Amino acid sequence: MAMTLITTNTESGDATSSFTSSIDSTYKLYIFKFLDLNPATDAVQFTFNGSTDSGSNYNVTKTTTFFRAIHRENNAAASLAYMADNDLAQSTAFQDVIEGIGNGADESGAGTLWLFNPSNTTYVKHFYSTCNSYHNNDLSEQSSMGGYFNTTSAIDAIQFKMSSGNMDGVIKMYGVG
Repeated sequence: MAMTLITTNTESGDATSSFTSSIDSTYKLYIFKFLDLNPATDAVQFTFNGSTDSGSNYNVTKTTTFFRAIHRENNAAASLAYMADNDLAQSTAFQDVIEGIGNGADESGAGTLWLFNPSNTTYVKHFYSTCNSYHNNDLSEQSSMGGYFNTTSAIDAIQFKMSSGNMDGVIKMYGVG
């Protein structure tokens, strides 16, 4: 299956990155690629949410799970852990995709989020992400998150933002089919 680039959002000091068109029945799979995300505020989460009303509201109910692997630069610690604080259970809040991104000149996050069959009006909409970041505590963090939008309405817009402050970086949306 071929990936087709649909949209590229280049953010420079922006509060949000929204994709409010082209999420439709054209593709059964949409992939979002995050490149060099750098927050203005230190130690924030990179988050996302969906919309069923073309981006007027980003408040779709979702249930998720989140875990991470870390390794400190000084080799003092490494771990793999389930992160219950990053989960949502039937919540309309924005979901963490990457946690604790540093805002230093050399600190950033990158990764991918997959959104499955968002135009389907029979089933919930599944998604998952795999990302890596230069965490604010001088460590590499591999984060994995997955879940579903608990709605049978079509998801027709997606918004990304930091939990606080603005961001720089590139987010690309692809259709696969």
